[in-house]
Amino acid sequence: MSEDRVMTIREMCDAFEVTPRTLRFYEQKELLFPIREGQKRLFTKRDRARLKLILRGKRFGFSLEEIRQLLDLYDVGDQQQSQLEQTYEIARQRLADMVRQRDELNAAIEELKEQMVWGEKMLASAQHRKSAAG
Repeated sequence: MSEDRVMTIREMCDAFEVTPRTLRFYEQKELLFPIREGQKRLFTKRDRARLKLILRGKRFGFSLEEIRQLLDLYDVGDQQQSQLEQTYEIARQRLADMVRQRDELNAAIEELKEQMVWGEKMLASAQHRKSAAG
């Protein structure tokens, strides 16, 4: 496929494993700007690059507004220095959030394990009393 070739909505869906609804949503949110030919949407190389960044940002938990800001910075024209700095800062914050969430989840898992050990002891004790009484 030629780098400059436009892609239909179906081709974009297949290439990026997204739904047409997803692409229309990103277009509505002014994150993608396909060429309109009547009802047909044609996506350019720029749209493909933007979608790749949108999906990566979503996977890392960035909000759509954060993604929009990063995409807008791409057009500033300073060899993406602003975009890189902003992306790095948002990524640093997101990583800290993810580590905190992981630590909270690990603590909850350990607490649940302790409760289950206690529950097993209580069940065994009750079963023992039942057997002795029977």
